[in-house]
Amino acid sequence: MPQLKELARQIFHETLSAIDIPATMQWKLQRRGTVLVCAGTNIELRDFDKLRVVAIGKASHAMVEGLALVLSPFVRLEGVVSAPTAPRKPLPGIKYFVAGHPVPNAESWKSAEAILALLNKCDEKTLVFFLLSGGASALVELPLDHVQTLADVQKTHRALVTCGAPIDAINTVRKHISAVKGGRLAAAAHHATKITLAVSDVPVGKESALASGPTLPDPTTIADAKRIVAEYSLHEQFPQALQDWLDKSRMPETPKADAAAFQNAHFFLLLGLDDLFHPAHRAAESNGFIACCDNATDDWPVEKAGEYLLDQLEALRRTHAGHRVALLADGEVSSPVTGDGIGGRNSALVLACVEKIAGRRIAVLSAGTDGMDGNSPAAGAVADGGTLQRARAMGLDPAEFFRQSDAFTFFSKLDDAIVTGPTGNNLRDLRILIAEP
Repeated sequence: MPQLKELARQIFHETLSAIDIPATMQWKLQRRGTVLVCAGTNIELRDFDKLRVVAIGKASHAMVEGLALVLSPFVRLEGVVSAPTAPRKPLPGIKYFVAGHPVPNAESWKSAEAILALLNKCDEKTLVFFLLSGGASALVELPLDHVQTLADVQKTHRALVTCGAPIDAINTVRKHISAVKGGRLAAAAHHATKITLAVSDVPVGKESALASGPTLPDPTTIADAKRIVAEYSLHEQFPQALQDWLDKSRMPETPKADAAAFQNAHFFLLLGLDDLFHPAHRAAESNGFIACCDNATDDWPVEKAGEYLLDQLEALRRTHAGHRVALLADGEVSSPVTGDGIGGRNSALVLACVEKIAGRRIAVLSAGTDGMDGNSPAAGAVADGGTLQRARAMGLDPAEFFRQSDAFTFFSKLDDAIVTGPTGNNLRDLRILIAEP
């Protein structure tokens, strides 16, 4: 059984190694002389006096590096980068901010101010590159209500990420109370030509959820935001300043698809679901597994998702009797915080599976491709059929750790936490379930 855990780890790390953002940028965004080509769209760089870049998210540094390689030596980039880590090789002309995630910090606030200041100077002769990746909702933040403080914003974010609502619902509220989300960065650079390049950790068709959609039209409404606030009893969890602002009905509507700011805007997906599944599938097969991909559990509660995926794994094993099988799943699951422990949705999902796989020739791994899982220092965790017995021998009760939202502590005691550090990318969470005959 320990071998299965190691194989799951190996598949995960091989998948991470196959994701090369700068190389993908050069492949999908090509410069032919002074013409930039992306997905069949040609942009003549000589039509612009200024080129600016705004990079927000966990993959910011890799994306800026890739864009610089595409444009060099034609132009030197100028702009703002907000990421959870400092750059290894800072580029001249770029202002860097080491911002907070999952809760905004002072640098998140300052980066938002710097981005808006940059965009307000853009005109019709300006080309702005927006480089977006996961985590940006916390990494850049500024409230619409100027009365609110950073402490207010932090309390708001904590309330949202711990309320148990699906990420779509959380982002709907974020968009309607933020000065930098829900299309408002596109509106700030109203006259400029805008190119958004995305490394997406959201499902296809929901691109406006990435980074809470700062450059895309917002399909949600004030009514949607108010309904979600009521449904998850968020009003009383919000800081007093935000409560007062909401009570006075000062929430403005977000920019919609017919807004003029989107007439000269382009959106291109650099990396998405397939760019995670393909290398994961190859890694599983190269390690001797018949592999199948499943993305049905997006936004599901962790326990329901775990049970469903184990059922799918068992069905896969029956179909391919006598062979090793692997089920690969992606996306975010819902894991309400019910205690004051350390962990996140990935380790919580694995913890929810520990008793279900006890004694079986199965391993379950769930981890974030960004290297982060909730408030823990890990990316996720891995368990196998022997995990429950080992835990009980150490006096550890999986159910109690689950109730305390303390999955990281549980797995760190067993040396089964997956710690990668920040990976520099953020496609989606990846779940790897493998079984032997």
